Amino acid sequence: MPMLALTFDDGPDPEWTPRLLDVLCAAGARATFFPIASRAAAAPELIDQILFDGHEIGLHCDEHARHSERSIGWGRRDTARALDLLRSVGVRPRLWRTPWGDTAAWSDQVARENQLRITGWTVDTRDWRGDRAEHMFRATRDALCDGAIVLAHDGIGPGARRADARQTIEYTARVAGHAATAGLSLRTAT
Repeated sequence: MPMLALTFDDGPDPEWTPRLLDVLCAAGARATFFPIASRAAAAPELIDQILFDGHEIGLHCDEHARHSERSIGWGRRDTARALDLLRSVGVRPRLWRTPWGDTAAWSDQVARENQLRITGWTVDTRDWRGDRAEHMFRATRDALCDGAIVLAHDGIGPGARRADARQTIEYTARVAGHAATAGLSLRTAT
């Protein structure tokens, strides 16, 4: 069956992640979450719910920094800290989405050392700007096709110009409706 992958970065958020999980559950959708590791460790009940609902959790980061501005030593330390924090809440990630999708010459090496696969996206909602759900949907609709990977955020990360994730929740509901009409299954990025 044709599929579309929904992915969410920078969470979990105590208010917005549960609302997003409700929308995903109502749609029978599975998604991949790339949380900031310290936020994940501080919200084990949300991580448990994400996993219980059949979603996937990948590695994002401990410190939300651009790889291209850091050394391999920093990359190894940040990855080790993040993986330790995720393991503390029962997560063993296979996928890694680097902050901003930014990589350095060393990113692939650190990924291999930790048996991770770096994962990007093909559809960027730019939801961090605070655009309305309708605008984001119109801007991305033509790209919501078989094999697409959608980038959105269930948390408010560094550089965000929005106060909440309300429009992301509404956008996700619109994408779920579109997927049902288009015969697309909403699955994890793996």
